[in-house]
Amino acid sequence: MSHLSPSELSILLVEPSDIQRRIIIQRLQQEGILSIQTAENIEAAKDIIARHKPDLIASAMHFDDGTAIELLGYLRASADCKDIQFMLVSSECRREQLEIFRQSGVVAILPKPFSAEHLATALNATIDLLSHDELDLSNFDVQDVRVLVVDDSRMARNVIKRTIGNLGMKLITEAEDGAQAIALMKNNMFDLVITDYNMPSVDGLALTQYIRNESQQSHIPILMVSSEANDTHLSNVSQAGVNALCDKPFEPKLVKKLLYQLLEE
Repeated sequence: MSHLSPSELSILLVEPSDIQRRIIIQRLQQEGILSIQTAENIEAAKDIIARHKPDLIASAMHFDDGTAIELLGYLRASADCKDIQFMLVSSECRREQLEIFRQSGVVAILPKPFSAEHLATALNATIDLLSHDELDLSNFDVQDVRVLVVDDSRMARNVIKRTIGNLGMKLITEAEDGAQAIALMKNNMFDLVITDYNMPSVDGLALTQYIRNESQQSHIPILMVSSEANDTHLSNVSQAGVNALCDKPFEPKLVKKLLYQLLEE
């Protein structure tokens, strides 16, 4: 096991307000963060990233030269920067405005103002994503577990792959939606399915129904990862046979706990 401490994290804070920067820096220091760089806008952030790649970017939503969505898109499009963890710190509360961040695999979405508990959870999630803590299973060698990851967002699939890869899972197959997953399952055997809820063509609910009612792998454990807040939808997927549900953005520590429960049953 290789595990970091908060003092080893390098953080870039991108925040246009002097007051907010001071407040957030103080909160980060209280959590033991020692290496903190700051930028007032996107271009300044890009300059800093080019010189010194941080472990985590904590970003506000709006700047004089763009938005956090543009900064996140820049990071995800760069081979050198795509693995930098991203945390949004914003007073934005409209679900439709935050959905792109959930789908892109951000480590956390923190409100303004945020609590010490919010920040600690986000930092711990970052550490978990950067650390390697192999899952110790009694029924499997974790490196032999065959996982099917289903999500229409490539960025979300990458986050899931990185998270479970840190737990020791190496045999990972990807599908872009439920239809592709069904095609793969007709010709391949898997030990675990991790699927998104909202997908075009065949969504997570329809995929779950296929697995439980029509496939030759009807007893395979299914973990659904979703930003869906509709209680009716979540009730439907539970009744359809999903074994566990996990929010986006998800906490790696919770994912590890859920996977242990699913694979040890």
